[in-house]
Amino acid sequence: MAVAAAQELDELCYLSAQSLTSLKVSEHFHVIKLLGEGSYGKVMLAVHRKRGSPMALKFFPRESTSLASFLREYNLSLSYCTHPSLTRALGIFFSTPDYYVFAQQAGLYGDLYSVIVSEVGMEEDHIQRVMAQLSGAVTHLHSMGFVHRDIKPENIFLCDSSCRWVKLGDFGLARAIGSTVRAVYYESPFCTPEVEPAKEADKEWERRQAEGTEEEMEDIWITVEPCIDSWALGVLTYCLLTGCFPWEESTHDDRSFRKYIEWFEVDKERFHDKTDSYTIMEQRYLENPPPSQFRGISPLAMALFKELLHPQPKQRGSPEEILSYLGGPWLMDSEQEQRRRAEEAQKEAQKIGETGGLEEELLRQGKGER
Repeated sequence: MAVAAAQELDELCYLSAQSLTSLKVSEHFHVIKLLGEGSYGKVMLAVHRKRGSPMALKFFPRESTSLASFLREYNLSLSYCTHPSLTRALGIFFSTPDYYVFAQQAGLYGDLYSVIVSEVGMEEDHIQRVMAQLSGAVTHLHSMGFVHRDIKPENIFLCDSSCRWVKLGDFGLARAIGSTVRAVYYESPFCTPEVEPAKEADKEWERRQAEGTEEEMEDIWITVEPCIDSWALGVLTYCLLTGCFPWEESTHDDRSFRKYIEWFEVDKERFHDKTDSYTIMEQRYLENPPPSQFRGISPLAMALFKELLHPQPKQRGSPEEILSYLGGPWLMDSEQEQRRRAEEAQKEAQKIGETGGLEEELLRQGKGER
């Protein structure tokens, strides 16, 4: 399926290249403001002059963007991003003397990064709402045969102020499942641990350059698999819960990451069933407390992290796993609050029961007197 998806996308790119036209932006759009910018280019909020509809125009500098990469992102977004939580292109694409441009749905409330409070995170009901939507969006993209490969808060756009509708966007790094790409290491917790060898290769290359050795090194290649997105979703969940990152980089050079791996290996030795009750999760949590950076996170969320942040890519859980962990508390504060409410409800029920019993006794006594 993945090969077919890649071939179909290539065909769409070939056909759309034949109909790429040149337009003057100001003649067809009223540009309102800048929505975002990055290494890819910039995104502007605009209104189509004839249709009167708002949209986002994504500008790619021609001097640093190949036509092939522009058309690949445009056609992938247009033809495969049909899930409501994926940002979809609108069928408008053109070029200017300086840019390649296509129109897409606009997230009018900014991106997810803008609503994460540093070292605090977000409200838990918002977090579970966001992750439920992303689970469906990424699962859909995988079912179409593609992996996003760049899931992070800056690429998740808000359609309202309460995160009731979010959209994953920016498909510039998306590739077909099963394709091979050069392993690129970058210092980020979102970078999967399986590309750590690329970091070592970079160090070796720097050493050779310093020594003046001209011997070339072979590139390291990896296969594009859905587990890449699973890892990013796990790191994203942690960011939303805490307003921090669990580690700076996913390599053994990072002390926080090493602590997580050590905890993971100990916990892995215990029998783990996905149908375990919350009581069993709590018991395992007490027997093998998670590392300090996970303090305040509930046993339920730690079980989810074990699925998404599995060091071995082939054993990593799918984005659908998130749905199995919704509804329960992901933070210890939430768990304590739920228990407090349950205890109050139990006391209230008991009080009502006792009051009801007293009323029945008084009623019997009244009948006896009569």
